[in-house]
Amino acid sequence: MHACNSKGSLVWGVCSAVLEVHVGTGSVFSVEGQGVVLPAWYTSRSQKKPYVTWLLDKADADPFQILTYLDGVVKVEETELKPRVGFLYPVLTHNISVFINSTRERDSGQYMCTVNVVDDATSTGKNVAVINLTVLVPPAPPACQLRGSPAVGANVTLSCASEKGKPSPTYQWQRMAPTLQVFFPPAQDRARGTLKLTNLSLDMSGLYKCVAENQAGSAECRIILEVHSTREGAIIAGAVLGSLGALATVAFFARRLVGYRRKKRDGQEEAANEIKEDAVAPKTPSWTRTPPADAISKTSTLSSIAGARDRPYGASPLSDTASVLTAAGSYRGPHRAGGCPPPTNGAPWHPPQPPATPGGLPPSSLARAGAVPVMVPAQSRAGSLV
Repeated sequence: MHACNSKGSLVWGVCSAVLEVHVGTGSVFSVEGQGVVLPAWYTSRSQKKPYVTWLLDKADADPFQILTYLDGVVKVEETELKPRVGFLYPVLTHNISVFINSTRERDSGQYMCTVNVVDDATSTGKNVAVINLTVLVPPAPPACQLRGSPAVGANVTLSCASEKGKPSPTYQWQRMAPTLQVFFPPAQDRARGTLKLTNLSLDMSGLYKCVAENQAGSAECRIILEVHSTREGAIIAGAVLGSLGALATVAFFARRLVGYRRKKRDGQEEAANEIKEDAVAPKTPSWTRTPPADAISKTSTLSSIAGARDRPYGASPLSDTASVLTAAGSYRGPHRAGGCPPPTNGAPWHPPQPPATPGGLPPSSLARAGAVPVMVPAQSRAGSLV
């Protein structure tokens, strides 16, 4: 009796062949969007057609078939891989490698291949092969941000992050030309993508670049850092506050001016309404009317003639014997220098009583009201002119 090795080769005599499946590598990597090949083949002395099955085992689902070969017929199962998967070579060549086009991140998982051939014996587990596929995702273009106020002496943090990437990308900050500079920990955290800049100075201004990188590729973003002095910041803040104060002052005085004009207009309208409603036009008394000029002239002439005929020579002038009656009705007698006034027609003389003022108004009030004094001739008790 002769023994056979695992590949069915004759050692001590003729024996039955042993079926076995082989893989080129246990782990395969692909970049998302690119194609990949899972290399596998089997050995057997049998000339009969094999039965080949490929399955995919993912961490979040049970294993499911994606591709089979049975009785010379290839069947692609209804999965999301159907339009992108197939055998790379004819199965009868014993090469059962599988290709996957346009790989996606969800294609990652454990792919298992099983081969069975009629009349071929096999050892336990030798007819099964496993290949792990990992689909890598390049970093998405990262976003650069600045946290903090870039003033002289202050501290700021530059951050960089990509929303997508498998495996998780690492980050590298550097300052661009004309002043090239590379940063290291602890100022830079390559896992988190942060760069801390402390005690800023004006010469730290410039262009900074962040590169996100993993096995699938890289992407970058840039940010400009402008460090300003505290004096410039104070000037800017003061200008802003000054502008706001000027606007507030203008608004205040404009409001006061509008209110003053409105109040003045309302006061004038109220005064006009009061005058129209309460004021009564003054009436001129009949006794204040000035007699016609020709009547005054005639009276004065008659008085002068009578005085010249009756008085003896040396008597008082006309002004001493004439009486003055004002328009207000007051009476002024003749002025004599000392002694009692002489009797008139043998009767004792009594000072004439001033006539009552019409309406009870005093002469001073009538004078202020515009009364005019009028000269009238003197009269005797009989009523004749003297």
